[in-house]
Amino acid sequence: MAVLLFRLANVPDDEAEEVRELLREHEIYFYETEAGRWRVGLDAIWLPDSSHEAQARELLGDYQKARTEQQRLSYAELDERGEVPGIGQKILAQPIRFLALVIAIVFILALSILPFWLS
Repeated sequence: MAVLLFRLANVPDDEAEEVRELLREHEIYFYETEAGRWRVGLDAIWLPDSSHEAQARELLGDYQKARTEQQRLSYAELDERGEVPGIGQKILAQPIRFLALVIAIVFILALSILPFWLS
């Protein structure tokens, strides 16, 4: 029976490619599925059976620990140089999106609170 090894939803392309390459280097056969047009399925990497599952999970665990440390160091370097965007910079980068979110929040709050005020 197939074994779900790695979900690809919200995974950066470079990380997904590194996982594929890691499995290929260790000659672990895998296949991928996509969620499809309506996003009903599952974006994932699968093993056809459980014969290499322990080895693959150990490799992925080691890889993810190394990647986590690499990303933390990268973020620390950006933060040290002052290149991490603050909330003000994020708002200025997409002002229309920010305004739409504020309007949506106010609308939802109004719908939620208004019945209590009117009664």
